[in-house]
Amino acid sequence: MVTPRLVAKIESEDPSQRLAVLIDADNAQAAVIEGLMAEIAKYGEAIVKRIYGDFTSPQSAPWKKVLQKYAIKPMQQFAYTTGKNATDSTLIIDAMDLLYTRKFDGFCLVSSDSDFTGLATRLREEGLVVYGFGERKTPEAFRNACQKFVFTEVLRPIVPDQPTKEVSSEGSGSKTAENKPPTDSNRMVQEFPKAFILDALEKSSDETGWAQLGTFGSYLTKLQPDFDSRLFGFKKLSDLVKSKRDLFVTEERQVPNTDHKVLYIKAK
Repeated sequence: MVTPRLVAKIESEDPSQRLAVLIDADNAQAAVIEGLMAEIAKYGEAIVKRIYGDFTSPQSAPWKKVLQKYAIKPMQQFAYTTGKNATDSTLIIDAMDLLYTRKFDGFCLVSSDSDFTGLATRLREEGLVVYGFGERKTPEAFRNACQKFVFTEVLRPIVPDQPTKEVSSEGSGSKTAENKPPTDSNRMVQEFPKAFILDALEKSSDETGWAQLGTFGSYLTKLQPDFDSRLFGFKKLSDLVKSKRDLFVTEERQVPNTDHKVLYIKAK
């Protein structure tokens, strides 16, 4: 039976989770901080927010501008030697210290570095949820070690297109073209993985061929932790499913004894 609690978790995790957010300043961009913190808020409450790096370095200047605004604690690590292993080691040691406090339900690891694959695996072995955040270049090993991985490209702010000038067909004058809807040049829309989606739907469906959206979404993430409807141009999984009318049939069903409705889908 579908409960109201499950309905609320269809496209997001439990917002009551206590999370530790650990950011690798050497392998994360400050430009995504606003979208990053909003995304993390969907999964739970960030009880601890720490960032690791050498903040005496000019490369860390963008981060220094946002740390106070978002109450992120900088963990200074001087670059005594060439490389970033010292920063990685400090983050990993802190993560294990936080783990053994038993005060957290999960960790958010913000990095595109495969060095944190072992850390993600260890945290999950302890029964904690691990959310990863990194760029598209993040190695597959680290992405798959997380319960869910979000590409930070989809978290960047949308930059509106600039109006263009075009020559009038009636003379040598010019006119301004109408503004196009805002787009994000930093986001790359992937080709829709039709075969993968249909296979996942078949495996998550009941004997009648119908699947509850939450069950379907959870199964997609288990198969592919970095699956994200935003990579295909849709804000939510429900939007993606409803747009593919050539592939899916959708139906909203009332949850017994509640005012909630749940979306069910099946393949055509």
